[in-house]
Amino acid sequence: MKTTTIKLIVETVVDVNPFGEEITTEVTEDVKGCLVGQPTTDDITSSVELYGKKCEYVVGIPKGDTHDWKDRELYIWGERFRTIGFPMTGIQENIPLRWGQNVKVERYG
Repeated sequence: MKTTTIKLIVETVVDVNPFGEEITTEVTEDVKGCLVGQPTTDDITSSVELYGKKCEYVVGIPKGDTHDWKDRELYIWGERFRTIGFPMTGIQENIPLRWGQNVKVERYG
């Protein structure tokens, strides 16, 4: 299986304005070893029914990754996507391959 590097957009707090609101900037971080696959018909149907968003791909996230994947924007093969819902996580020790989480993504922007 061929993996790919995904560019995850992470918001970093750089300051706080006089009203106490955080001022953030977007930083792109590389996540290596991700697996990108086609969604099943059930994945597409459930994402539309639950979130009103069409699932374009399912991304396998490597074990040990500590990024927050909920409602994040990312780049796959130079195109911008956004995650849908929470990542599906299994018990890491019981999963035989290198990927411990899956997250659905929609085309964005």
